[in-house]
Amino acid sequence: MTEIIEKAVERITGATGEKKREPGELRPYVAPLTVPPVLRPGGADVRRETEIALRPTWVRLHPQLPPTLMWGYDGHVPGPTIEVRRGRRIRIAWTNRVPKDAEYPVTAVAVPVRAPGTAPATTEPGRGGAEPDKDVAALPAWTVTHLHGAQTGGGNDGWADNAVGSGDAQLSEYPNDHQATQWWYHDHAMNITRWNVMSGLYGTYLVRDDEEDALHLPSGEREIPLLLADRNLDTDEDGRLNGRLLHKTVVVQQSDPETGKPVTIPFSGPYTTVNGRIWPYAEVDSAWYRFRLVNTSNARIFDLVLIDEDGDPVPGIVHQIGSDGGLLPRPVPVDFGAELPTLTAAPAERFDLLVDFRRLAGRTLRLVNKGPGRPAGVPDPAGDVRYPAVMEFRVREAAERDTFELPEVLSGSFRRLTHDLSHGHRLVVLTPPATKGAGGHPEIWEMTEVTDTDGLTLPADGVIQLTGSDGTTKTYRRIARTFNDGLGFTIGEGSYEQWSFLNLAPIVHPMHIHLADFQLLGRDAYDVSGFDPAVGGTRTPIRFDAGTAIPLAPNEQGYKDVFRVPGGQLLRVMGRFDGAYGRFMYHCHLLEHEDMGMMRPFVVMPAEAMKFDHGATHDGGHGGHMG
Repeated sequence: MTEIIEKAVERITGATGEKKREPGELRPYVAPLTVPPVLRPGGADVRRETEIALRPTWVRLHPQLPPTLMWGYDGHVPGPTIEVRRGRRIRIAWTNRVPKDAEYPVTAVAVPVRAPGTAPATTEPGRGGAEPDKDVAALPAWTVTHLHGAQTGGGNDGWADNAVGSGDAQLSEYPNDHQATQWWYHDHAMNITRWNVMSGLYGTYLVRDDEEDALHLPSGEREIPLLLADRNLDTDEDGRLNGRLLHKTVVVQQSDPETGKPVTIPFSGPYTTVNGRIWPYAEVDSAWYRFRLVNTSNARIFDLVLIDEDGDPVPGIVHQIGSDGGLLPRPVPVDFGAELPTLTAAPAERFDLLVDFRRLAGRTLRLVNKGPGRPAGVPDPAGDVRYPAVMEFRVREAAERDTFELPEVLSGSFRRLTHDLSHGHRLVVLTPPATKGAGGHPEIWEMTEVTDTDGLTLPADGVIQLTGSDGTTKTYRRIARTFNDGLGFTIGEGSYEQWSFLNLAPIVHPMHIHLADFQLLGRDAYDVSGFDPAVGGTRTPIRFDAGTAIPLAPNEQGYKDVFRVPGGQLLRVMGRFDGAYGRFMYHCHLLEHEDMGMMRPFVVMPAEAMKFDHGATHDGGHGGHMG
């Protein structure tokens, strides 16, 4: 499969990572990289909030395009980079200043699937004759901001239903009691997150601490956020790009018999933006730089490679020093070789990178998307990467020699979590789109173990049997499948939990759990052919594949809150739910999947208070034991 993908990409991209362009198409690397302004909420009085207003703005995504209508935080796309010190509590009033009668900035269409061997319609701009979705065009400015990664109370987390309208404000308080890290903020409004984020509602948030300061990492103009997102654009009646944001998806089933609605795959687009500009360039000194990269796309998974003028990978200059939850214990070299052939970034994953340009004065380097580059959920990637360009670096001679040296140890406070810790267990199953009762889209199933199977007739809807690595077969029953089903998981504050995600479909799901930081314990391969979507359960047990070892990648062994779960894998993660109480969510971070139901609530409360629960429906943390 890898060889097929490489040949497909080579055919599309050529040696330099570019497709031959037709006259009038956008030229890459002509727009300078923009850097969002930095906002440092200050003051010793936490009662004084900082207002960040959401408002319409016009953005020139590329010099060849007319301005694009977008919504931005404080009128910026991306929003300001918010920077705080660890332990300094702040309040932000996310104020909706979008007028009530404002035009919605995204046009949405769904187009038919094309014949095999034909480039997908998503690789092209324009609506292709499809009528815009009138319901999307009629959407009001209804928004709620989630600070992704933050440990804060449920009332401050950006609950999807608690969105505000024009003229209203969402007041959130953030304790920031966390090791140095990169979080990011984005819209999270129920049902419409995919369009609100596409409109421009996203930005980055940096927490600083003494441990990070002691490393003397590149800073100031040599620390740059890189917020990646793929986009599509509409065209006028003459076929010329008009700059209008276009959410174009492909219909794979005309209508689902249960919902009557068309079934579509998640969004992907031909144009990659970095900090809100299409294929920009950055002039950098021959020195060390720190790049805070986050994939803010709806669904695209990037497989990034840094190449030189001849299209060859550049080894030895990129080092990952941090992931979603903060600094790694030691730097991980990204040599685009055997261990890390590409830097794979799923939606919402963050990467703290150091790049050494010291010996490259006068050179031009390009960051390109050389892998499948598909939106997760599209099994056949051939032809999806029309333009693999991401951005260009033009290295100039530094005025002074950079004496920074890469540290051998980054985080002395990092401790590896092990299975020996006392912890609860959860089993979450990710189902195929065609599963009985699923409405044509994947679902999250929360499971509980069935210890008494007498009288149970199999196969049965919502019942799954698993044969684990120890050869023992266990039976599990579904307790929830949609967002509005009854609460399933109640967790004692301060407790450790292992969550196991079992993916039954050939789709990569980036799973995100609010509030807590996790460490990956392991990936296991499973034969999932025993699951019958038509029945909604297993005909034969899903079996551990002892012959397929899946090692953890070196750069996914730090703290994370987004985890890639490929099809046929069971991913085990462990984390501690501490520092806050309330009702939170976990979900697939493919925004289309999140909006269409792959999202579930959970509650964190004092363990002492859980003793008085009389609901008799909440799983106490031991319903999904997977070892």
